[in-house]
Amino acid sequence: MADAKVYRASTTAPVNIAVVKYWGKRDAKLNLPTNSSLSVTLSQADLRTLTTASCSSTFTQGDSLTLNGESSDVSGARTQACFRELRARRAALEAADSSLPKLSTMPLKIVSENNFPTAAGLASSAAGFAALVQAIANLYELPDSPSQLSLIARQGSGSACRSLFGGYVAWRAGDKQDGSDSMADLVAPASHWPNMRALILVVSAAKKGVSSTAGMQQTVATSGLFQQRIGTVVAANMAAMEKAVKQKDFATFAEVTMRESNSFHACCADTYPPIFYMNDVSKAAIRAVEAINAQAGKTVAAYTFDAGPNCVVYYLEEDASAVLGAFSTVLAGVSGWNQASAGSAPSIKLDEGIAGILKDGVSRVIMTGVGEGPMKTDEYLVAEDGQPIAR
Repeated sequence: MADAKVYRASTTAPVNIAVVKYWGKRDAKLNLPTNSSLSVTLSQADLRTLTTASCSSTFTQGDSLTLNGESSDVSGARTQACFRELRARRAALEAADSSLPKLSTMPLKIVSENNFPTAAGLASSAAGFAALVQAIANLYELPDSPSQLSLIARQGSGSACRSLFGGYVAWRAGDKQDGSDSMADLVAPASHWPNMRALILVVSAAKKGVSSTAGMQQTVATSGLFQQRIGTVVAANMAAMEKAVKQKDFATFAEVTMRESNSFHACCADTYPPIFYMNDVSKAAIRAVEAINAQAGKTVAAYTFDAGPNCVVYYLEEDASAVLGAFSTVLAGVSGWNQASAGSAPSIKLDEGIAGILKDGVSRVIMTGVGEGPMKTDEYLVAEDGQPIAR
């Protein structure tokens, strides 16, 4: 009798925000980067993707993916690469143990949802592909480590490999042509430096005009600055950042983070034709961080921007009153603040011009901190009968 059971597994996966940036591919098909990168994994209490992977011989429509309630194409090379790799690993287990159900032969039904805007420069693809790979790995009961799974997630979305870990994570570029050494590893767990915080200024939740994939290809092909970046700048920044994290040296962490962001966006501007992910609100956020550090008399905040206009401000819990006080006074009318941040009068005040641009341009804030990697959950988006669960 045919196996009609619906097999299910759910996981959540986090967003990560790079402090040493990944930008540029040496092999587009395998998603191999031109340089190593390093990121901070953010708390899933605030930013996460929830994904249920299910399979059954009764799924007669073939593989499918539903993202945030909308059907999504699974025929793309990136998604297919992830499916193919994971199925091969499950098939190897089944070949070694004939008692295992033949899940590798069954169509997959993946249902996923984010609790934050998709494709708006908030690392949605990183969390999404990390959750997809981890959920299917759980479904298939694979014994692979997070580093081994990161090899697969990388093929879906480069930065997704870093979301297989919590804490502070490096993606080693590797130098092998087959990509077998281009994987993520843990620099330090979240518990090593738990007082790291992040304030995200959401400038635009709209889909960005130039995708990361297209932007990278243009930059690699046309930017002279980019060649200098991958030749000398990134290696020095990686070494400095790993040391700063291990020594919990925020001043160095902050300087490297800001220099890295500047270097990345300078390369985008040096691309022909130029790419501008930041806007006037983004630039005002940079000036705000500079003003906060100047008035504090030391470096208490660091800005960074991925391929989008949203500003991520890193700071330590002990400096929360100075950093949050400056921003919450100006942005008191937007959602996302907690009671503690809206308390006492700020010791730092922002210039009226900067304050005005931020007030008009920031739509909401997200307060978060360093967090853990993917987690199994009993919260399912596919019911036992194989139907999507309405939420």
